[in-house]
Amino acid sequence: MHAETTFIVLFGVATAVAVLCRWLKVPYTAGLVVAGLLLGSVQVLAPIHLTKELLFAVVLPGLIFEAAFHLPADRFWSDKLTIVSLAVPGVVAAILLTAAVIYPVANGLHFIDGFGFVYALVFAAVIAATDPIAVVGLFKSLGAPKRLSVLVEGESLLNDGTGVVLFTLVLAIAQGQPFTWSGAVLEFVKAVGMGALVGGAFGYLGSKITARLDEPMVEITLTVIAAYGSFVVAEQLHFSGVIATVVAGLLFGNYGATHGMSATTRVAVESFWEYLAFALNSLVFLLIGLEVSLPALLASWPAILVAYAAVLVSRAVVVFGMSRLLGFTREKMPRGWPTVVTWSGLRGALSMVLVLGLPRDLPFRELLVNMTFGVVVLSILGQGLTMPLLMRRLGIVSGRSRQHSAYEKCRGAVRLAAAALAELGRMREERTVHADVLSGLESDYQRRLAEAEKGLSQLQAETTFIRADEEIEARRRLLATEKDALLQLAHRGLVGHDALDGLLLEVNQRLREAEAPPRTEAPSTDQAAPPGVPRPG
Repeated sequence: MHAETTFIVLFGVATAVAVLCRWLKVPYTAGLVVAGLLLGSVQVLAPIHLTKELLFAVVLPGLIFEAAFHLPADRFWSDKLTIVSLAVPGVVAAILLTAAVIYPVANGLHFIDGFGFVYALVFAAVIAATDPIAVVGLFKSLGAPKRLSVLVEGESLLNDGTGVVLFTLVLAIAQGQPFTWSGAVLEFVKAVGMGALVGGAFGYLGSKITARLDEPMVEITLTVIAAYGSFVVAEQLHFSGVIATVVAGLLFGNYGATHGMSATTRVAVESFWEYLAFALNSLVFLLIGLEVSLPALLASWPAILVAYAAVLVSRAVVVFGMSRLLGFTREKMPRGWPTVVTWSGLRGALSMVLVLGLPRDLPFRELLVNMTFGVVVLSILGQGLTMPLLMRRLGIVSGRSRQHSAYEKCRGAVRLAAAALAELGRMREERTVHADVLSGLESDYQRRLAEAEKGLSQLQAETTFIRADEEIEARRRLLATEKDALLQLAHRGLVGHDALDGLLLEVNQRLREAEAPPRTEAPSTDQAAPPGVPRPG
């Protein structure tokens, strides 16, 4: 079978898996891995190997840019201390802890003879970066707090870059290259800092050019250049391509898209990147399943179980430790969140590609590959599939996903109908369309608006959390308006520096309190959507 045919078959399988997973309500990425394992076991497809070149040239920049583009900078910034702590010193600590657990256990049980500490460090660096694609999608479907999603996704975006840089340093040590702590710290700071500068340049220049255009296809192309160009340039200069793409995506999504793109262009850009992320995720997780050799994993099961336990324990120590340290700051995590953040630390394609890129003559290379593949598969299937149950047991979400989905549909329908009616009003003022045509359309949208508002009222009467959620959202918007007005007053010289600091501190504190308020959960029984929910079309 030719490679072109294989790709077509893979996308066909991905489509079928997406439909099946939606019906079964299981994580899409877990389904893809299982499908890949099945396809690999029957060997009906020509092998397409998950190489470093494929991941770095095609997959990784696209996935990272899409995630960063849709990550709200204000929410990221409000939890910057937690995210950076987990993604930088947290990754360093996780690598050291993982190696410290694996090395004595492996040698004490004698199933890995001669396994030195440096090879335990190599494995720990390979497996350090998290890949929460499966659980972030679950968070959205379960109605999890947005702050929790931002914490998990923001950490993953940064620790990808941290993990790659640290892996390079650890591999150099394993190959006998000279090492000093000062040199390692300098190299790390240079790779991350200069990568951020490269990404900032691409994101800023691309946003400025976008502001002067109103050509959706050209502006989509500019985002592609920012995503892949920043990655390639940073890597060519021996800086962190991942960090470069993260910064470029954050700038484009939070500055270029909001200040330089029309509504039509933004819809086109977001649709393009959402589809590209779907396609790349489908490809990479199917290839993970195809790459895994089940007989090899079964032969190495003691080492894989030890490795998985070490990774999970080190993750728990780091997350709970950071949570305890940050418990006295305004970024304190609510009860139960550290457990979810720990369990959401899935491993994915980046770890597999890093381990496949190890030198062929490196001792224990085959064992390291099997350990990595085993941990990736266990984390995606085990942690990914059990995440909904864990979140319900902890009370972070209750059996309210259907009601929450129905509420979002109603609220979206209200906004869409209101936006259409506003546009009809503008068209009436411009007199570009006959009044009789506008009247007919207006009646149709008024009917849709009434149906959606009826459904919204019914949901608010039947549940308690929806009204609370609406109040929280309204408070956030009002506080954001206060903050914007305060900054404008300061810019005009109407508020002094000391007053600005005091008032800004007060607004930020109230904004933080609104981020994770106590929720009154809905009853555990899911209810069907009310009759007021408008049907598509």
